[in-house]
Amino acid sequence: MTKIDTSRPETVLPTPSHTVGPFYGHALPFPGGGDIAPLGHPDTIALQGYVYDGDGNPLPDAFLELWGADPEGNLPQVDGSMRRDPSSGGFLGRNGVEFTGWGRIQTDANGHWSARTLRPGARGHSAPYLSVCVFARGLLVHLFTRIYLPDDETALTADPLLTRVDPARRDTLIATRGELGTYRFDIRLQGEGETVFLEFQ
Repeated sequence: MTKIDTSRPETVLPTPSHTVGPFYGHALPFPGGGDIAPLGHPDTIALQGYVYDGDGNPLPDAFLELWGADPEGNLPQVDGSMRRDPSSGGFLGRNGVEFTGWGRIQTDANGHWSARTLRPGARGHSAPYLSVCVFARGLLVHLFTRIYLPDDETALTADPLLTRVDPARRDTLIATRGELGTYRFDIRLQGEGETVFLEFQ
């Protein structure tokens, strides 16, 4: 067994957290990652937007994970987002019936992302929202934020998290409504209009 002298940095091999990335396009995306809602479900909404860097340029290699409650405000407890064929190990895709509440989306060459999910219900005293985890170039640690839907102004005004956010920055957490159940939510990593990011301890 070879021993490594960890007292000298030049003898320690880099770990994935030290190497230059990003590696999000390798093995992490899966077909249908943004198709979270079961096909034909009446509470389906479409979310889309862009991820921008500090200079306002769209990022073609960012990566988002979304989590959301079901329309009754319950957190899904089912598996099935990345089913595999037990004999071949190949990817089978979602079963199209169960709602797992989770999705994984990579931005395209223009920095654009999109997902279909169910309209989340309110949980406790919070207004309905989706949790978002952002992975992008230049980030040593991923970032967390939320997407609130703009449909219930009273709930947004009373939301415990939004009431603690500077009013000038609150809109960075609220999607804008489009047509026919669509919403836009852009993520800005730095600079003017920077998205509010959350820190968990």
